[in-house]
Amino acid sequence: MRLPHVRLPATDGSEICLAELQGRIILIVYPWTGRPGLPNPPDWDLIQGAHGSTPELEGFRDCAEDFARECVWLYAISRQTTDYQREMAARLKLPFPILSDAEGQFAAALGLPCFATGGETYLTRLTLPIDSGRIETLFYPVPEPATHADDVLSWLKADKAPADPLA
Repeated sequence: MRLPHVRLPATDGSEICLAELQGRIILIVYPWTGRPGLPNPPDWDLIQGAHGSTPELEGFRDCAEDFARECVWLYAISRQTTDYQREMAARLKLPFPILSDAEGQFAAALGLPCFATGGETYLTRLTLPIDSGRIETLFYPVPEPATHADDVLSWLKADKAPADPLA
């Protein structure tokens, strides 16, 4: 499936249209990241898959050099505002841009699953490997956000491995 042509603000100050990027990227779609000392959205603890965005993003941060060695760029996206995301990206020392789909244009154009609580809409956690604007596959659900980066990296390395000539 091809990505929609939607420009999104990024935490690095740029605007990015993922459909126009050449090469392989991993798009980490996450619902929300909290801030220390502030409460979660209403009923967050009752929503399956809601928790885990911070450890998931930290896992991708910790594997960022491994993805770079595979010539893969990392991006993440949520419906939080860019200002909110900038604080989080700086606090977590994330070495990749976080994109804001605060208006939900990208999610709507692609038909991404969402959920709502407390009057706000959140993206459902999933990961999209993309090659030059074309979605290759989908990682959903993400049962263990903290180790998900390792799972995606393993898939990537297996996908790039040459076929066994004896098979």
